[in-house]
Amino acid sequence: MSGGRKRHPRTRGASLVELAVVVAIASVMMAVAAPDLHALVTAQQLRTTSGELLGAIAQTRAQAVARNARVKLAPRDALGADWTRGWVVFVDHDGDRHPGPGDEILQVHGPVPDGVRIDFSFTQSAPPQYIAYNGAGRSCSDAGGNASRLGTLSLFHGEHIRRIKINMLGRVRVCNPARDDACEGAEAPG
Repeated sequence: MSGGRKRHPRTRGASLVELAVVVAIASVMMAVAAPDLHALVTAQQLRTTSGELLGAIAQTRAQAVARNARVKLAPRDALGADWTRGWVVFVDHDGDRHPGPGDEILQVHGPVPDGVRIDFSFTQSAPPQYIAYNGAGRSCSDAGGNASRLGTLSLFHGEHIRRIKINMLGRVRVCNPARDDACEGAEAPG
């Protein structure tokens, strides 16, 4: 080295061929992982939706006991049959099964993720559908506070299924028919 100048070795970047190989390997790995990732996302969306609906049922029951009054949970659509559009927890002061101006709205939930389907199978399942609890914390019909109303909400997303079951005492549980006994309900939509 003359004159005190230091020579730095030349650094070399990746060649186009090396970059293409890395992109190809990453693409193959993503293609292999994508189906598993999709199944994971749909399973998580179903768990989240069933947890939120379970929470709304628990709030309905707790508010009925706290107020010593009948409190309802119902779908938000106009016909009262499509739970995928969301739901509302309310005190039905006018007794018309729909939240209105004179009713006390306690919770409103928006639409569920695309692809999630919900089937309602209760005693008296015809629309408008609802879940009601009386002041004793029992599931009841809106016609009479003492008549028990039991049934199952079945949630479907892809091949995944969750069921929310309400017994005649108003107790609620979530089950997975792939793992749990006594978790019958509606068949998955075709």
